[in-house]
Amino acid sequence: MPHPYFRLFSIRAATFALCIALAGCVATPSATPMQQLEVHTILGHREVTGVGCVLSNAAGRWFVMAPGRVTIERSRSPLTIDCAAAGTGSAREAVQAHATGLIDSDRLIGNIIVRAGAQDYVRPYDGAAVAYPATLTVLMRPAAKSGEAVDAPPEPGNVVF
Repeated sequence: MPHPYFRLFSIRAATFALCIALAGCVATPSATPMQQLEVHTILGHREVTGVGCVLSNAAGRWFVMAPGRVTIERSRSPLTIDCAAAGTGSAREAVQAHATGLIDSDRLIGNIIVRAGAQDYVRPYDGAAVAYPATLTVLMRPAAKSGEAVDAPPEPGNVVF
């Protein structure tokens, strides 16, 4: 039969390990998923100023006048960028989020626990571990001149970094 102090030590060690694991789990979802992006619009190999752009993903929608900066909430869903300027042109682009590669001990322990079966409790669009490119360069199409047929909107996915 083990010594009573050994049993007490084992219980305390297990409790300590559980506290560390739960602290990592709590730290993972609470990390702020905000990110600042810089948006530039290009038409005919030149940067265009004063272009209104709406950025949207599963976490929300944000407006910025390009060239400019905007703070968004990251998400695992694609970021859609819709830009337009009256008489100048328009664009529609989409960019995928990528893993940030930030791993600290709290996040690592929390991710192990989440992968062990608690993933249903994390928001599906949580952006704590993903990011978009910091600079988005959007290629615009010229506006149709009077009397010309309007082209179909461009397909998303032509973001140039």
